[in-house]
Amino acid sequence: MNAVIVIQDVTKTYSLSRDFSVKALRGVSFQIEEGEFVAIMGPSGSGKSTLMNILGCLDVASSGVYLLDGIDTRQMTDNQLARLRNHKIGFIFQNFNLLPRTIALENVELPLVYNGTRNTRKLAEDALRKVGLGDRLMHKPNELSIGQQQRVAIARALVTNPSLILADEPTGNLDTRSSEEVMAIIQGLNEEGRTIVMVTHEPDIGQHAKRLLRVRDGLVTVDEEVKNRLDARALLAAIPLEESL
Repeated sequence: MNAVIVIQDVTKTYSLSRDFSVKALRGVSFQIEEGEFVAIMGPSGSGKSTLMNILGCLDVASSGVYLLDGIDTRQMTDNQLARLRNHKIGFIFQNFNLLPRTIALENVELPLVYNGTRNTRKLAEDALRKVGLGDRLMHKPNELSIGQQQRVAIARALVTNPSLILADEPTGNLDTRSSEEVMAIIQGLNEEGRTIVMVTHEPDIGQHAKRLLRVRDGLVTVDEEVKNRLDARALLAAIPLEESL
């Protein structure tokens, strides 16, 4: 397998004043291979959000190496990092980040428009059908349930066929059934071979991944295979269907 992510001795220090700085990451190293599904967990202030921002090319390390799909990100300009994000990474956010006055189809088209792809409508339609929203193409976010809005966000993350999907607390705003619906989609994408890295503070959501990285005080303290992994599709069968979903 090929390594989608290579992190070597990565540190991140924030200078809050001339005399005071905070070390958010203190020398983190790990690799994530193509097709893995990794959950990153840790308490508030552990460094997991900083690590996620570096993985997403939203921030850069103070020192160390970050290779994304074999590309060295260390010397890239902001514009180069933006292009890399658009072509290589699909983002799923806790708050969905959908344009409120824009229909689902056009929300999903946006990353394609930014990178100059043609035939954006068909690709967006295919992505929405993949997440079970083929009958909601023309609906605006306020016409969709919370769970459906997150599925639109997943379709948007998929539509560019990225090397990596980064999911930042993807179930944080969802009820139990919607959470399992979203995790069933994410697990299905991983089964198709997509590489997924997910940050979550919920232990039961972390149990849907195949591998767990625990972060504390700016270091990876645990890197292990997930035992007794949860199957979202099996769990859904035991959760009552609610009208709002």
